[in-house]
Amino acid sequence: MASAPTPVRVGLATASVYPQGAASAFATAARLGYDGVEVMVWTDPLTREAGALRALAEHHGVPVLSVHAPTLLVTQGVWGTDPWGKVDRSVELALELGAPTVVLHPPFRWQRDYARGFADGIALREHDTGVRLAVENMYPWRAPRSRELEAYLPHWDPVTQPYDHVTLDLSHTATAGSDALAMVERLGPRLAHLHLADGSGSPRDEHLVPGRGTQPCGPVLEALAASGFAGDVVVEVGTRRGDEERRELDLAESLAFARLHLARAPG
Repeated sequence: MASAPTPVRVGLATASVYPQGAASAFATAARLGYDGVEVMVWTDPLTREAGALRALAEHHGVPVLSVHAPTLLVTQGVWGTDPWGKVDRSVELALELGAPTVVLHPPFRWQRDYARGFADGIALREHDTGVRLAVENMYPWRAPRSRELEAYLPHWDPVTQPYDHVTLDLSHTATAGSDALAMVERLGPRLAHLHLADGSGSPRDEHLVPGRGTQPCGPVLEALAASGFAGDVVVEVGTRRGDEERRELDLAESLAFARLHLARAPG
């Protein structure tokens, strides 16, 4: 008799409790019943200290599922300015925490040397460490009067790039105007990680609670569960505009949404 598939884990990104820090994310994840936490390496010192993160994970009983490298514009000064140095320290942190995945963004257009060796550098580090480096889909930047700026190299869309592992972010698909379900199908087993959020198609990256925008969040989750998806789903929504009670409700709703649709996969 075939064994039942392992349930997909649903984690909480530390970014989802911003401006509160990592300690709050672990406490919230445990209180609401999340399966783990994704640590965004940030200016919060706790996000860069393996010992402190291990202590939080053990205290709350929620493991670190993934590490998000500091490859955002707002984290350009975290762990220095060398992009490969940032990636390597993120991989080291993931190894120390037992996290199987590092999420990272593609290079910015002005990081030409980094971009030239990006795909090969990612593949080499995956081979040497066993950590999945899952490159995240981004979006073109929209300037005034609807002009678009291609801000990433080799491209903001990872589907046609030679990455073995990809993170799909459903707020970014909204901003880019991408077809999220088509991306899931085209990526197949290369899809290693999902950032669960929503968006309305605004030029601004919104990170709405799933179900409050235009993205097929439910069908994407159902498709992943039906396909035997072996990665993790991480809720990455913006809650900074609400008070503590609203944040708690939004994060509980996001978790319930994920569980519901992951359980709806056709047999």
